[in-house]
Amino acid sequence: MKASRLLHLLLLLQTRQRITTTELAERLEVSRRTVLRDVEALSTAGVPVYAERGRNGGIVLLPGARLNASHLEPPELEALSVAGLDSAQLERMGLSAVWESAARKIAARQAAAPGTPSLRPLADLVLVDSTAWFADSEAAVDVSDLASALRRRRRWRIRYRRSAESQPSTRVVDPYGIVAKSGRWYLIADDQGDARLFALERLSFYEQLEAAAVLRPGETLRTRWAELKERTEERSRVSVTVRLPENRLDLARRILGSRIHDVSDPETGWCTVVVGYPDIESVRQLLQFGDHIEVLSPPVARERVRQLAGDLVERHSEPPRQKSCPARGAD
Repeated sequence: MKASRLLHLLLLLQTRQRITTTELAERLEVSRRTVLRDVEALSTAGVPVYAERGRNGGIVLLPGARLNASHLEPPELEALSVAGLDSAQLERMGLSAVWESAARKIAARQAAAPGTPSLRPLADLVLVDSTAWFADSEAAVDVSDLASALRRRRRWRIRYRRSAESQPSTRVVDPYGIVAKSGRWYLIADDQGDARLFALERLSFYEQLEAAAVLRPGETLRTRWAELKERTEERSRVSVTVRLPENRLDLARRILGSRIHDVSDPETGWCTVVVGYPDIESVRQLLQFGDHIEVLSPPVARERVRQLAGDLVERHSEPPRQKSCPARGAD
């Protein structure tokens, strides 16, 4: 533990050159006395670091003293290989600690030499957040354990509930890996030879079988994901034409994304938009536009929206029914 703390202290100093004892204590989560003891230990070992007293004092690393932090440990390299994950996803993967360690080494390596001009690090200017807005999707299984199991390249028996089903079913799959997409986790696997997406929040159980996974020759997680992503985004067997106010077009692009196939030039403040859906029932998505949308065609889509709107009107025409709660202690 002390060796790790000493390395962290050195990396901080190499980045900043001079840091107050109080700030170091907070960053290292130790007392100021412990920081001073660590500085003394480093100095005794020949590291050019010392404590400087006075108003502008602190812990100082002599200019030109650089720690060779370019050699990352294998776990740190693995953490960097999944750099698109956010902090919550790294935590679920069990990679938070090694990610922070790798980031400290990179920061120390990028520190400019004294007296030379430096540009602001790109990491200070570009932030990648892969979570969806207002999303709070939790995987039903431990993502870190699942990722470890994937390394063995075995067949799996899983219990999975499809979105249209109330109960899970059991199936045997050949897994390629997992994907984090817009704040949700997916298992990518072949089900009877066909590539499938399995949302982890609906995966209630998995176990490894003795048989090795039977994967398509030449196929990888990335190629399977690319195929599934294209298949999902291009399922547009039904074209629905709608009218939207011009000032709602940006909102429509955020909500509908690649489902928008065509947008007309605005006329009297309204636009005509063609939206692609896999089936008529998917027009439910358009209800979130409220009174800012009108479905023009096909007639079956317009009728379905009318039915759904009528159901909502009927459901909200009376006070909500109060559901009775079971007595305390009941099963």
